[in-house]
Amino acid sequence: MQGLMMKQELMISDLIEHAAKVHGSREIYTLETDRSEHTYNWGACAARTRKLANALREAGVKPGDRVATIAWNNYRHIEIYYAVSGIGAIVHTINPRLDPKQIAWMIGHAEDKFVMFDTTFGPIVDGIYDLCPTVEKWICLTDADTKPDYKAPVTDYESLIEGASDEIAWPRFDENTASALCYTSGTTGNPKGVLYSHRSTVLHAMAGAFNDVIGGGSNDTILAVVPMFHVCTWGLVYSAAMVGAKLVMPGPGLDGASLTKMIHQEGVTLMGGVPTVWLGIYNHIKQSGDNVSGVRKALVGGSALSESLLRAYELDLGIPMQQGWGMTETSPLGAAYTPYPGADLTDYEGTVKHKLLAGRRIFGIDMMIVDDEGRQLPEDGKTSGHLLAKGPWVASGYFKGEGSDAFTDDGWFRTGDVAALHPDGYLEITDRSKDVIKSGGEWVSSIEVENAACDHPHVAMAACIGLHHEKWQERPFLIVQPVPGKQPAKSEIRDCILAKCAKWWLPDAIVYRDKLPLGATGKILKRQLKEEYRDFDLEKAS
Repeated sequence: MQGLMMKQELMISDLIEHAAKVHGSREIYTLETDRSEHTYNWGACAARTRKLANALREAGVKPGDRVATIAWNNYRHIEIYYAVSGIGAIVHTINPRLDPKQIAWMIGHAEDKFVMFDTTFGPIVDGIYDLCPTVEKWICLTDADTKPDYKAPVTDYESLIEGASDEIAWPRFDENTASALCYTSGTTGNPKGVLYSHRSTVLHAMAGAFNDVIGGGSNDTILAVVPMFHVCTWGLVYSAAMVGAKLVMPGPGLDGASLTKMIHQEGVTLMGGVPTVWLGIYNHIKQSGDNVSGVRKALVGGSALSESLLRAYELDLGIPMQQGWGMTETSPLGAAYTPYPGADLTDYEGTVKHKLLAGRRIFGIDMMIVDDEGRQLPEDGKTSGHLLAKGPWVASGYFKGEGSDAFTDDGWFRTGDVAALHPDGYLEITDRSKDVIKSGGEWVSSIEVENAACDHPHVAMAACIGLHHEKWQERPFLIVQPVPGKQPAKSEIRDCILAKCAKWWLPDAIVYRDKLPLGATGKILKRQLKEEYRDFDLEKAS
């Protein structure tokens, strides 16, 4: 016997219409590409979204077509998110930090029909437009008066939507219809496409609104520092519409001074971004004497949160930090820190070790760890294994059927992380499968070594990689990027590592370099470092 409940498909268009009807006066602030400021509200956003949807249909965009964006976090980008998906097409967000040739490859692989871009990225467009035969229209996110001249045939956004109606009957269709396409980073070979659905996106937005996850509400102001081209802004644009939160979109203003100004000016209460962003804000505040006392939580993802940054925010600035874990393939929310029941929150030191874990599994995501042969391992908080995940917003395959080896026959996604699962629901990421260091038959966690090294106040960033060793197979090797103007002693760095790690995890050698190589999403390019230091002689080093 089935329940007597209405069958209503989960539609992304319902989110923007809900925001307009129930929270229409709540604002969306944008720092524009030209550093001017723009403010309107969810009601106006919905009206312009309808205009864009009608304009795209009139221009020939059909269900299933891909519309790419190369853009900052701003109000037009929000409109694109909702309009493209709302008419059954697919928004393909492209990371502008990638090599232009890789961007052209992605556009071709996705078979994008339209590409919509901010003026900042005009040089990218001019460099690749003749390499992108599938693209029928290039649209600059500006108006006719401010549109620069381009080699490529470019239309401006405001002219595109100017004559379109702001009324629409949003189509209803199968909730499993594709809504957005994001390509992975950090994989071997070409990136792989992850194709989200309306159903997965709406469910993921609901999960993000849980109090123990992000937990934004109608009285919150969310600073979305995480880029809209990075896993759909961690779902913040969708969950903000769902709960009626105010959004602050920083555009190109990602430096500490600009972000601090926005936090003050717009009354930010929640903010989401990667550790390097929070470090930039912290350094600015320490130099300027500003404060950000109104912020009640900073969500951290993308790379591991170091203990030094955690303590700097919580003890020095008074802002709680919440670490989360996820991947492009998990939409990305999979785990988020929340205290375990009965935790003594007055004992700060007792909470630190849990805050530095990857979080507790959230409802909707199942996890399992297995050994090299695929046998399930115990969730005892001590045993590490290869992490598998499944859930309604976890990918079941890659776009165009590529990378099938990332999925098990019984429906689990192989995350590529090495992890331990704790009995109380915490997830502890100990390494990436490709980065784990195997020394004498035992695993060395490169992440734990790096985090321990970063406890030294003069270490800005650190990368631990495994280098070949005749006796032990591999041994840890540490590359340190010091704080500008500082040179931490190697003995002091080793002391920091010894305070957190087993003695045999100590790197056989430590070297310094002014800058570590970073990928398009801000992660350290360990694969490049392994190639650079492949012939480094550990036995002759100190």
